[in-house]
Amino acid sequence: MRRLWLLFAQTVTVGLALWFIVTTLKPDWANSALGSRGIHVASTVSMQEAPLSKVPAQGSYRDAAKKAMPAVVNIYTAKEIRQPNNPLLNDPLFRRFFGDQLGRQQPERQSSLGSGVIVSPQGYILTNNHVVEAADEIDVVLPDGRKAAAKVVGTDPETDLAVIKIDLDKLPAVTLGHSDQASVGDVVLAIGNPFGVGQTVTMGIISALGRNHLDINTFENFIQTDAAINPGNSGGALIDVNGNLLGINTAIYSRSGGSLGIGFAIPVTTIKTVMDSIITTGQVTRGWIGVEPQDITPELADSFGIPQKSGAIIAGVIRGGPADKAGIKPGDILVSIEGQEVADTTAMLNLIAQLQPNQKARITVMRNGQETQLSVLIGKRQRSRREE
Repeated sequence: MRRLWLLFAQTVTVGLALWFIVTTLKPDWANSALGSRGIHVASTVSMQEAPLSKVPAQGSYRDAAKKAMPAVVNIYTAKEIRQPNNPLLNDPLFRRFFGDQLGRQQPERQSSLGSGVIVSPQGYILTNNHVVEAADEIDVVLPDGRKAAAKVVGTDPETDLAVIKIDLDKLPAVTLGHSDQASVGDVVLAIGNPFGVGQTVTMGIISALGRNHLDINTFENFIQTDAAINPGNSGGALIDVNGNLLGINTAIYSRSGGSLGIGFAIPVTTIKTVMDSIITTGQVTRGWIGVEPQDITPELADSFGIPQKSGAIIAGVIRGGPADKAGIKPGDILVSIEGQEVADTTAMLNLIAQLQPNQKARITVMRNGQETQLSVLIGKRQRSRREE
C-alpha cells in the first residue's frame, strides 16, 4: 500500500511539473487544450474592454477621410540632369593624360515625390505644377496599390497647377466642395504623402481666406490652414468635414522645412477655372489690358491728394495696348472692372485675368476727381517666362 501511494505521489509531482513547464513556455498549448474541453483559463490581470461600436466617436472625421482618401494619390517623378560639357574634356592632349573616362559624363537622375487628386473617373489628376515640372517620367500610385504612368495634359505655372492623366479603370474621384462658402475657423483635413512615409491625414482649421502678396504665384488667392503640411504634401487635398475638396495644398511657410502651422492651398474656385481650361484647350487663356499698376497706399494718397486710400493707380500704359487704345492714361485710378470693385493690384490682375480676350469690358477709372467709364477690348495675356 505504501509503495502504491509513493508511486501515485511521484506521478502527480511529475505531471504538475510538466504542466508548469508547458504553461510557462507554451501557454497557447495549454489554453488550446483546456478550450477544447470547455475549460476557460482566467487572466491573472483584470482588464476592461470597450464594446464594439460602428458609430464614430463624437468629433471623429473618419467618414470624411474615408470618402476622400481613395482619390488622393502619390506621384513619383524622375528627370535626367546632364552636366555641361567642359571644353578641356575635348582636348586630345588632356584626355591622353587623364583618360577617356573623364570625357564620358553620365547623366544624373533626380527623383522627387508629391501628391495629386483624382478629379474625374476618366483619369484626370490635379496636382501642383512644381511637382511635375520638367519631369521625364511620372508615375502615379493609388491607395489601393495600383500603379500607372501618367502624361501631362497641361500646366499653369502662374497658379502652380497642373493636370495629368492616367489610363486605369474604376477610378475613385473626389467631390468638389464650395471654397467660396468656407469660413475662418472651419475644420479641414489635409491628405497627402509627407516625406514619402505614405498617405497621411492631418487636421486643422482655416486660419485665413484670400491670402495674397506672398510672392509664391502670379495669381494668389490662398486658403491658409494650420493643418500640418510637409514636403510631399504638395498637390494633395484639403477637404472639409464632409470629405469634399476645398483646395490643393501647394506651399508652407517654414524656416526648417517642416510644418510650422502655416500652410497654403489653392481654392476650388481657382481650380475649376484652370482645370476646365487646361482639359479643354491644353492651356489657360487670360485677359490682358497692358497697364503697369501700383497699389495706392495712405502715404501715396496723401502726397498726390488722392481721396481714395486703397485701390490701384496706373503707373504706366503700354503704347498700342488695349488700355492705351481705350484712353486709359497714367495717373488714372482703377475703381471697378465689370462692376467689381478693385481693392488693390492683386485684385485688379485677378479680375482682368478672368475676362475673355477679344471681348469688351466696362472699366471705371477716377480721373481728376471724377469717375469715367471706358470700354476696353480685352487682349490675351502672353505666357509667362516660366512657361516658355
